[in-house]
Amino acid sequence: MKIQENIPLAPLTTFQVGGPARYLTEARSERDVQDCVAYAAERGLPLFVLGGGSNLVVADTGFPGLVLKIGLSDVKVQDNGVLQAAAGQNWDACVALAVNMNYAGIECLSGIPGTVGGTPVQNVGAYGQEVSQTIIRVRVLELETRKIVDLDHAACGFAYRTSIFNTSQRGKHIVLEVAYRLKPGGAPSIQYADVKKFFADAGISSPTLQQVRDAVRSIRQSKAMLIVAGDEDCRSAGSFFKNPVVSLAEADRVEALARQRVPGKALPRYPAQDGKVKLAAAWLVEHSGFNKGYSRGPVGISRKHSLAIVNRGGAKAGDIMALKDEVQKKVFDVWGVELHPEPVFVGFAQEGGKQG
Repeated sequence: MKIQENIPLAPLTTFQVGGPARYLTEARSERDVQDCVAYAAERGLPLFVLGGGSNLVVADTGFPGLVLKIGLSDVKVQDNGVLQAAAGQNWDACVALAVNMNYAGIECLSGIPGTVGGTPVQNVGAYGQEVSQTIIRVRVLELETRKIVDLDHAACGFAYRTSIFNTSQRGKHIVLEVAYRLKPGGAPSIQYADVKKFFADAGISSPTLQQVRDAVRSIRQSKAMLIVAGDEDCRSAGSFFKNPVVSLAEADRVEALARQRVPGKALPRYPAQDGKVKLAAAWLVEHSGFNKGYSRGPVGISRKHSLAIVNRGGAKAGDIMALKDEVQKKVFDVWGVELHPEPVFVGFAQEGGKQG
């Protein structure tokens, strides 16, 4: 392995903030990953696994241990619709490949930045689809045993934006490969309101997979959720807060409060698992005083998407965290709802083995 020292991490993230990694190496094979884990363990170094860097906030002090950048990039597609992709493969390229082969199941996840390895960790989802709907197997390295094992869908414990990899088994695995079962010749998903509206406005009643992919990328770009060079609003980690999932009684309480405080501005709510309700975090943020374009020095809220905190130029991680805290406090004070962040925080506490 080639171990580099004091390597800046900001250029390896979409937020473009954060200090250096004390050590950094890139793994091109599963054996490289095993060797890296052994290297860190033998030297007592905290370990962080870096994928595409699209869902990270790196502390201004950087990371004091070893950053392992995943460079595994093999992709295999089977006739039965199974797509196997190594953890370092660009996610959107995998979606493009699936759509090109007329395999349905992940077309609405087009344009999401980052790598395959992060998709099961966060149970990545958008526009009516989640990767958990198609994942059949996740190949991982167990950090404790250093053995490579295959976990089936049930073992991954998927729920809204979560899995065992970021909850009960956080920091205990490194994702090496993910297998998705897609539907050859399947119909595209057009469940989500934005997607339905896009095709209604275009007068298209039965869009193809490629048309849905193009539509989703267009919608994401309109919200600065597609990485476009030179666009300040893309200097972010995407949606910074998860949509809160609450009980039915809690949803009714917040909705009643919304009718009092902002009459005529209905609170969006959607059915969630186990009889719970998902509330729109963007609506709560906007109606707590954080409009699109809100600025707080070198950071702010995207001009196109109220859930995206952006680096307007020269921001520090501390600036991002301060705005995060401000938004969370105000939303709780106004609505009594706690917002939970989506990004992985690196270097703020020693949480080795996480993947982002």
